[in-house]
Amino acid sequence: MSSLLAATPTPEAPPHTGGLLLLIDGTAGLLTVAALGIVLLLVLIIKVRLQPFVALLAVSIAVGLSAGLSVTELFGTVQRSTSVSMIESGMGGILGHVAIIIGLGTMLGAILEVSGGAEALSSRLLNLFGEKRAPLAMGLTGLIFGIPVFFDVGIFVLAPIVYAAAKRSGKSILLYAMPLLAGLSMTHAFLPPHPGPVAAAGLFKVDLGWVILMGVIVGIPAVLAAWAYAAWIGKRLFVPVPQDMVEAADEAKAAVAAERAARRAAVGGPTDGAATAAGKSTVPGQNTGTGTGKGTGSGSVAVAEGPSEVPAEQPPALSTVFLIIGTPLLLILAATFSSIALDPSTFRSVVEFFGHPFVALTIALLMAYYLLGIRRGWSRKSLETVSTASLKPVGNILLVVGAGGVFGAVLKGSGIADALADTFNDVGLPVVVLAWLISVVLRVAQGSATVAIVTTAGIVVPLVEGQDLSQAHLALIIMAISAGSIFASHVNDGGFWIVAKYFGISERDTLKSWTVLETVLSVAGFAVAALLSIFI
Repeated sequence: MSSLLAATPTPEAPPHTGGLLLLIDGTAGLLTVAALGIVLLLVLIIKVRLQPFVALLAVSIAVGLSAGLSVTELFGTVQRSTSVSMIESGMGGILGHVAIIIGLGTMLGAILEVSGGAEALSSRLLNLFGEKRAPLAMGLTGLIFGIPVFFDVGIFVLAPIVYAAAKRSGKSILLYAMPLLAGLSMTHAFLPPHPGPVAAAGLFKVDLGWVILMGVIVGIPAVLAAWAYAAWIGKRLFVPVPQDMVEAADEAKAAVAAERAARRAAVGGPTDGAATAAGKSTVPGQNTGTGTGKGTGSGSVAVAEGPSEVPAEQPPALSTVFLIIGTPLLLILAATFSSIALDPSTFRSVVEFFGHPFVALTIALLMAYYLLGIRRGWSRKSLETVSTASLKPVGNILLVVGAGGVFGAVLKGSGIADALADTFNDVGLPVVVLAWLISVVLRVAQGSATVAIVTTAGIVVPLVEGQDLSQAHLALIIMAISAGSIFASHVNDGGFWIVAKYFGISERDTLKSWTVLETVLSVAGFAVAALLSIFI
């Protein structure tokens, strides 16, 4: 019996011939399905105001069925089999990486914020650049920190600085978030050690030195153009600091302050009421300055003076904050370059282990627990309270990002992305222009910048073989591909939802700000690459 079962051939996947493809066959049908699906998704989210997670999931199913995918391909089977559920693989594929990073990064950010670390760093940046140049400080921060870390890691670690700057100034969070995001996005698309440009360099057989050089030459003008747009939209579109993040931070701060008050009472010190009566706030970051005691400034818990007083919590040293933020960045950078520069060895394995984002962020979080918490008098209960409170807004983020992954997987698995690329493959355009267009189409169709870069490179490499192009020219083609991969981030891109939900921006305003910002970055980068390709 077992031999008969073993001999049974595995059924082939059903052909993609159902849905709208019965009416509109071939590439035209796939393109129609893609266009209708994206339009429907935008209508459901923006006009109908359907919850984005529900809208993404519903449209993903509708697009899959319309493109001819079977129920088995979409959902798998009840029994265990070789069939892989596209919905499950799309959701798990993106959350398997993003969920852990979101959790660790959010907790790390909460410790930095509640301890006053984010405020201290923000204050130093604002003091160095001045209030008017604070957005530039955010942009430079994203540009520098974006080199060694992935785009999403940079957001989760640096978002508290944006919150602090926006709360301090009372201006739109877009004024500070958009320059930061532009810096992170530019480095992610144009510069090694990020996976897209590194993979493209390997496919084109271009030295990484040329890719880095052209990435800087093309990326700097592009990010300057994006910063200009960020300054314009930030002054015209007001978005407050997300209330759920504020509430989570306030809850954590109140818990820490309450515990400190209880400890003061246990040693015979003044109660919260006495401290308040003396004109002092017991919540970190607040100080009325009307009492007789000495204020401790931003990020402190001030108490009235007395012989049995527990010392007020001072803002952490800026060097400590830089150490905590810089450690995961350096570890990830070391791991990335070790995989390029070192031969396989035990030393390289150790470096790659500690430099994996999961490990590096865990180390940074443990450092924050000790340096910003335990060493400064926090109890384990306080650390748990702050960490738990910070995770409350994360559930919606994870569901929406995961559903975006499902939508991208359906578009790719149904053959829509390939159909879009094939449409442009035989068009008689200069290679640098064609490379950008194919990358743009793939990006808009399936959402992932890295996938767009790798897929486009695979299409374009055969087109340049035998043309005897220089390494510099090939690097510029890679830059054009990279520029196209960040064009018009919208509802099928996980980055779109991370930006929208993490900074509390509505879907409509995210399209006006983040989507246009990415488009400016893409077009400006392509323009520079195309211009240089004429002379190189």
